[in-house]
Amino acid sequence: MNALIDTLIYALSLYWWIIIASAIFSWLYAFNVVNSRNQFVSNIGNVLYRLTEPALRPIRRFMPDLGGVDISPIIVLLIIFFLQRFLDSTVRDILTGF
Repeated sequence: MNALIDTLIYALSLYWWIIIASAIFSWLYAFNVVNSRNQFVSNIGNVLYRLTEPALRPIRRFMPDLGGVDISPIIVLLIIFFLQRFLDSTVRDILTGF
């Protein structure tokens, strides 16, 4: 059972980095640091968008308008952090019998 918990924690860590990469890419794209007409750059942006949008969209739906500032990635990162700690401490302790 420890292997399953470790795999879930690793998957959450991987998604953590995907969200950070998506946020950085969106800044680079917004400030025209990357060439948006380049096919490779466009494909990277599309992949990052498709990977992160299912997690970010429900949070954006409930967030108030902050005038162009999107804090939904920060909220998702906090949720991932909580899930990692919950899996590592509480669930592992319950399954191993303290």
